[in-house]
Amino acid sequence: MLDSRLMITPAAQSLFDKLWASHQVAQVGESPEDAQDLIYIDRIFLHERTGSIALKSLQEMGRKVKDPARVFCTLDHVVDTFPGRGDDTLIPFGRDYITTTRSACRSANIRLFDIDDPWQGISHVIAAELGIVLPGLSTVCPDSHTCTLGAMGALAIGIGTSEAEHALATNTLQFYKPPSMRLVCKGTLQQGVSAKDLALHLIAHYGSRGGKGCAVEFAGPAIKALELEARYTLCNMAAEFGAFTAVIAPDEKVFTALRGTGYAPSGDNWDRAVSYWRSLGSDAGAHFDTEYEIDAAVVKPMVSWGTSPQHSIAIDQTIPDPDEQEDAAVADAMRKALGYQDLHAGDKLRGLPIDAAFIGSCTNARLSDLRSAAQIVHGRKVAGGIRAIVVPGSQSVKRAAEAEGLDEIFQGAGFEWRESGCSMCFHAGGETFGAEKRVISTTNRNFEGRQGPGTRTHLASPAVVAASALAGCVSSPPAV
Repeated sequence: MLDSRLMITPAAQSLFDKLWASHQVAQVGESPEDAQDLIYIDRIFLHERTGSIALKSLQEMGRKVKDPARVFCTLDHVVDTFPGRGDDTLIPFGRDYITTTRSACRSANIRLFDIDDPWQGISHVIAAELGIVLPGLSTVCPDSHTCTLGAMGALAIGIGTSEAEHALATNTLQFYKPPSMRLVCKGTLQQGVSAKDLALHLIAHYGSRGGKGCAVEFAGPAIKALELEARYTLCNMAAEFGAFTAVIAPDEKVFTALRGTGYAPSGDNWDRAVSYWRSLGSDAGAHFDTEYEIDAAVVKPMVSWGTSPQHSIAIDQTIPDPDEQEDAAVADAMRKALGYQDLHAGDKLRGLPIDAAFIGSCTNARLSDLRSAAQIVHGRKVAGGIRAIVVPGSQSVKRAAEAEGLDEIFQGAGFEWRESGCSMCFHAGGETFGAEKRVISTTNRNFEGRQGPGTRTHLASPAVVAASALAGCVSSPPAV
C-alpha cells in the first residue's frame, strides 16, 4: 500500500496552462530566467496583405513550407467587396498582393481561399466555421485579431510577418510565456446588450492596456450564457484590451458548431476529440496572476467617442472631461482625440448626427450579427443622406443570410449588400468614407485614419449601428 505522504498531487492548471504545456517542445535560452518556450504550431493561417510577404521571403531564401497541409490562406484584407469583383482593387498595389499570394500558395501547395472560392472570407471567421482551428490546437496568423479563435478553447496567437516565415519553415515559434489573467463576468447581460458592448465596457473601465500582456481567460455565468459567435466578438477585442491572447473553455455550444464542418474530425475520431475537448477547462484552484470580476448587469449599449476603444461610454452618458484626469498623458490623449473627432467634454453621443454606418469585420460580421441588425431595420428606411453598408464575414455567412432573406431586408432599407472581406475595417489607400465623415461602425478600432484619412469612427454593436443608420444619428436599439 502506498504511503499517502509520498503521493504527488499535480498542481492545478488553468486552461491556458494546459494549452501551453501541451504545445511546449523545449525551452530556449542561456539561463532559466531568460528562457523562451519553443511552441509547436498546429495551424498557420495567412492572408494576402502579410502572407504574400512571408511566402515570397521564404521562397527567396530557398526554404520550403515544412507542412503545407497545416497552412491555409485567404484573400480578405486587400480584395474589394463590390459585387462582381476581380483581382483589381482600389488599394494601391492590391492586384500585386493578390496575384503574388495566389502564385506563392500554388507553388507551396497551400490551400488558398481565393476570391471566387465559395468558402472565402475573413481569416478568423472561416478558420472557425470550417473547423480548421479546433479546441486544444495552437494557431498563428500575422494578424493581431487571431485571438478571436481562443473563444473555442484554442491557443490562438497573432504574430508578425517574420515570425510567420519561421512558423512556415519549422512549425514552431519561440515565446516568453505570458502572465495569466481571469476575468469573471457574473450576472446577466440586459436585453439589447451584446458581447460588443461588454468588450467596450471592459476596455473603457480597465483601459487599452488593462490586459497587461496576459493570456486572458473569460469565465463566469455571463460568458457561459453567450452564444459562440458572441464569444468570438469578445475574444476578438482582447487585442484592444492589450492582452497576449484570450481563451474561453469550450462547451457544448462549441462542439455543436464544429460538428460536420469541413476540417473537423468525424466518426470515432469525433468522439475521441470531444472527450479530450471536455477536459479543456481551468482546474479548481488554478493560479492567475491577475483576477478581475464584473457584474454583466451594469453593462449598457456602448459607443466610442475618441480614437481608442478605451474612449468609450454608455450611450446615455456624456463625454468625460480631460481636465478631471489625474494622469497628464491620458488627459493630453483625450484632448487630441476630441480635436480629431470634433467633439467636446460634456457632449452627448446619443443624437450625434452621423454620415455613414458600417456593419462588418472579424468582430461583428457573422450571421448572428447580421440577424441582430436586420431585425431592427426590417421594414424601415435608412435616414436620408446616410451611406450604410453591410459586408458579411465570409461567403458562407453571405449565403446563409441570403437564404434567410436578410440581404433583401438590408437592401430594402437602403443598405449596400457586399461580398465578404475586411472592407472598411481598415484603410490602406483603398475605399473610404471620406475626410471628416462621421461613421458608426461594428469594427474593432477607431484610430485616426483607420477608415480613411480624417474619417471619424465610432465603435458600437450591430444593433446600435443599425438603429443609428435609421435615425441618422447615434441611437439606442429599440427597448433600450
